[in-house]
Parts: sequence; C-alpha cells; structure tokens
Amino acid sequence: MAVGPVGQVHISVTDLDRAIGFYRDVLGIPMLFRVPGRPMVFFQSGQVRLYLGVPETPAYRSQVMVYFTVEDIDAEYARLVAAGAPMAKPPHIVHKGESELWMTFFTDPDGHNLALMEERPLG
Repeated sequence: MAVGPVGQVHISVTDLDRAIGFYRDVLGIPMLFRVPGRPMVFFQSGQVRLYLGVPETPAYRSQVMVYFTVEDIDAEYARLVAAGAPMAKPPHIVHKGESELWMTFFTDPDGHNLALMEERPLG
C-alpha cells in the first residue's frame, strides 16, 4: 500500500483578506469557500486544494514552496509582473532532458516562495 496523491496543502498567512486578494485576484486561483467566523479559506488549484489560514499556534505555522504549472510561462510572468507580484527574475531553463523545464520564482504577501513551471517539448 501507498498513500494517495496530495489532496490539500496548508499555507500559513498573517492577513487572510490580503492573502485572498493575492491568490484569487493576482494569481487567479478559484476560491472555493471561506469558513465563517474562522481565519480559513480554501482554493482549488487543479486536483489540489489550497488551505490558507492564520495558524492557531506557532506549531502549525507552515513554510511551503508551491510550484504552479502553466501553459505559457512567458505570458503568465508578464501578467504577474503587471499585477505587481514580486518576481525574482524572468523565466529560465532549469533542466533539459526529453523536454525543457522552465521556471520563474516569486513570493506571496507572507513571504512564501512560489514558482511557475512549464514543460516545453524540445525543438
């Protein structure tokens, strides 16, 4: 037996409204729901649910690195730059094998490292 695929990732935030604005409005990830009376919100990123929340105790503070797949990394990079996302540097090749793996890195308002990634066929 083995565990199944990742279903949900927790991302600690300090300001839920600011995080919602970034993940929903800047990144364009569909928001599922906000939990009434609790500092929790859920987004659907492909098959993985993102749970953004203000941790109840420091023991639950997460430090994550999330890689988002995109079909056109150059266009998405330009869109995020225009939206004010703090991009580290333009997309670049990080690996070349049977395809090219392109990436670019940025941070969310709470300093979590995020990345865009695109697999491009050779040639």
